[in-house]
Amino acid sequence: MITLSPTEEWHTLTEALAARIDEKADFFAGARVTVDFGQRPVPKVEMLSLKALLERRNMILSAVLSESLTTIDAALALDIRTTSSGVPGHEPEESAPIDPEEEGTAGVMLRRTLRSGRTIHSRGHVVVVGDVNPGAVIVATGDIIVWGRLRGTVHAGAEGDESAIVCALDMMPNQLRIAGYIVTSPQVKRRRPQPEVAMIRDNQIVVEAWS
Repeated sequence: MITLSPTEEWHTLTEALAARIDEKADFFAGARVTVDFGQRPVPKVEMLSLKALLERRNMILSAVLSESLTTIDAALALDIRTTSSGVPGHEPEESAPIDPEEEGTAGVMLRRTLRSGRTIHSRGHVVVVGDVNPGAVIVATGDIIVWGRLRGTVHAGAEGDESAIVCALDMMPNQLRIAGYIVTSPQVKRRRPQPEVAMIRDNQIVVEAWS
């Protein structure tokens, strides 16, 4: 785990990090690291420079912790796993312990339209508040929920989870996969769009009204 200052100037910060790693190059060689940026906004160009800095030292940036949407978007654009880190030094207050049966599952939430050429990967669920345009791709080990029009390619339960589902307010994907099952949408005009959910039933993908 590498924790970076949320306020230090980027160039100074990365130079200090490189020097620290170089001091113990043998120890760090081959390491897979998670970087915690806290609330620091890190654009794609800076994320790419950090990734390259680590790779030159035979290290892999495997995950990013952040409370900044800018940082999370940059990591997703580079296919780096992301998770919210919470506010450093503060633990969430709970009135009572969470029942294990009610614990959530990690995932990614995107508040924008996914345009052609964008690819999103998640080892959990994916929620999109916006449209998924033709040419966009979402791959998730859990469920995929689109609060908008689904026109791209989606793969839920990507590691074989046949209980995964795909939901959309308007579902006409180019291709839809759940675990090892796959369907494509017919190129015909439909009735008025309605919310629908796709799931596996009797060894095939079925689509029903999402109520």
